[in-house]
Amino acid sequence: MTTMSTPSEPHRAVRWWLIAVAALIALMVLVGGATRLTESGLSIVEWKPVTGSVPPLSEAQWTEAFEAYKKIPQYRELNAGMSLSEFKEIFWWEWSHRLLGRFIGLAYLLPFLFFLWRGGLSGELKRRLWLLFALGGLQGAVGWWMVASGLTGRVEVSQYRLATHLVLALLIFAGIVWTVRRLKERPQISAPARLRLTSAQLLAVTFVQIYFGALVAGLRAGRAYNTWPQIDGAFIPSAERLWFETPWWRNMFDNVLTVQFEHRMTAYLLFVLAALHAIDAVRSRAGSAASGALWLLAAVSLQAVLGILTLLNQVPIDLALAHQAVAIVVLTLAVMQVERLAPRQSAQAQPRAVPVSQPG
Repeated sequence: MTTMSTPSEPHRAVRWWLIAVAALIALMVLVGGATRLTESGLSIVEWKPVTGSVPPLSEAQWTEAFEAYKKIPQYRELNAGMSLSEFKEIFWWEWSHRLLGRFIGLAYLLPFLFFLWRGGLSGELKRRLWLLFALGGLQGAVGWWMVASGLTGRVEVSQYRLATHLVLALLIFAGIVWTVRRLKERPQISAPARLRLTSAQLLAVTFVQIYFGALVAGLRAGRAYNTWPQIDGAFIPSAERLWFETPWWRNMFDNVLTVQFEHRMTAYLLFVLAALHAIDAVRSRAGSAASGALWLLAAVSLQAVLGILTLLNQVPIDLALAHQAVAIVVLTLAVMQVERLAPRQSAQAQPRAVPVSQPG
């Protein structure tokens, strides 16, 4: 009789399944980024979770889809006169994005049901995996909620909803990365408590930076103020330019200058925190946490360089997608660093292995 795992590496099959799902989510985020950069997200104006997986197959169906797109403000105000072949280009981006989302749902659900049937998941792990599945379902609804914001009265989706959609996707991704790490038995790292605190701060600031980055994308703020290190003629713009909208807090989400400025400042904060954390980890001789901190600092540095190049070149799609891809790498390394330093259960408390030859 064989078992699913050994005490030293429980749930190997579950880990590889989750790694594959995480990779698909990362790909989904990049396809979503390309969809945004090519202004393709509003090309499909209906939400059909099942039948929508089949694209138009005849010229009549293509014409019907195109006519539906012509009824929304984006076509009338930005793309009037677009040809059917041009419409097909943006349609395929959005259709691929939605199809990949459906595929991820199946790639998560079917193996999950199999592992539940086999009975090889502990109660805690099952609860965590059910939560991730529920968040995935919510993500589909949030995606349509985002698209719906651009169908009437706007020529693009709401930057608030776009940021929510992206952050939720990466929250699910981070949850999977954490779960994968927790399924492999590792010794507890002896490190000062302050390293655990700063690693958690780094992860929190990373999510804030991703949120601000999504606002930048939603407002097309990267196509404005294309100078560095100055922005609007100064390192810190005038308060009158940063806070002219009322109430004041709306500037943080709606003012192009303020949104890009806060994205820049958060990038500087993230770099400083990563550098201080790395120096502290190395000086503390924290073992793998020191190398993890150095890798995180390297990724944050690369991300900063890509961000500057993307800005200076007015957001070409290749640099923009590279910037987004490295953001996913930074998030992955930040999650791994927090998990690496977090308290670990003893081997006896690890989820039990169950024979794969016996369901239940």
